[in-house]
Amino acid sequence: MKRFLTWLLALPIGIVVVALAVANRRLVTLSLDPFRPDDPALSIALPLFLLPLGALILGVLVGGVTVWWRQGSYRKAARAGRREAAKLEAERSRLAAEVAARDGVVSGLVTLPGAGQTRAALPTPDTGRAA
Repeated sequence: MKRFLTWLLALPIGIVVVALAVANRRLVTLSLDPFRPDDPALSIALPLFLLPLGALILGVLVGGVTVWWRQGSYRKAARAGRREAAKLEAERSRLAAEVAARDGVVSGLVTLPGAGQTRAALPTPDTGRAA
């Protein structure tokens, strides 16, 4: 579905861009010298459609870099969160292994009732039988 929507939007935009490029093929001079407009030192002749297309591409690149730069703190926090989660998972595994090792050594511990169990269905610590 997402791919269909992408094509649904990209195809008309592409058709418009190609139509503008075909209609505006005439060369224009882009002057980069604001002090001598009649005889510019820095100028380039290029097709007219490249000016708005180049400005659009430059704007997308500058915007993307700006967004990437501003989201750096969020990426840093996410990395720290992943490290903390990995550390806590390792500690949880270590503690689970310790509890499992103790369960083999210590017997007769009173356990809490599980979901749906009542206290009467649990074994008592002194007899080992259900109450």
